[in-house]
Amino acid sequence: MTNTDIPSWQSSKQGTMVRCALWLVTEVGVGGVFTKNQLREAFPETSQIDRRMRDLRVHGWNIATNREDPTLSPHEHRFVEMGAEVWRPGQARAKSATAAVTAPQRREILDRDDHLCRVCGIGAGEAYDGGIETAQLDIARREVLKPGGKAVEMVIECRRCRIGGRGQQTDVTDVLSRLGKMSGVERELFAQWVAADRRDFSAMERLWGEYRSLPAESREAVRTAVGRP
Repeated sequence: MTNTDIPSWQSSKQGTMVRCALWLVTEVGVGGVFTKNQLREAFPETSQIDRRMRDLRVHGWNIATNREDPTLSPHEHRFVEMGAEVWRPGQARAKSATAAVTAPQRREILDRDDHLCRVCGIGAGEAYDGGIETAQLDIARREVLKPGGKAVEMVIECRRCRIGGRGQQTDVTDVLSRLGKMSGVERELFAQWVAADRRDFSAMERLWGEYRSLPAESREAVRTAVGRP
């Protein structure tokens, strides 16, 4: 696709979300970095242009912040991938399979995974080993390779695991092969997790995850309660 194949992002005939998509394609380019100020300067007449840009994610557009890409500053975005060509008739109404997660869905997934990263088990706000960086939890879509094709599962992952595993696939055949190599004790523990459809975190691990998600002042109250001011 060339720039001559798409309308001008400055055309008043297009809606704001569509114009934002066209601006990203023609002015920023896939892989390009832009700031919030640059976006707002391009659309000075729109007070909530940030929201219109986020609406593109429902249509499969991947626009990263520093939460997904730690090389970005808090005021920067990266145009990672273009989704549906929303300027074409009908495309702006066709939501993709990567539609944004709703607030109720997010709460349900967080509760299901005990507010802990499903990969490494770290809790929100907990510091990683060997550093002062703390974990941020978010919803991640994990692509699973099955004998009949691919499927997508939504799980809780910390930012480090999410970035490190981006683009990777989980192969069911490989999982079954490694399961067959486990000892009897390991298989029994794994079977318990499978039966519960979750990793069986202990009560202490769950309490730790909740403690680390508390605001700083509340964590201080807990530290005092356990005699560690």
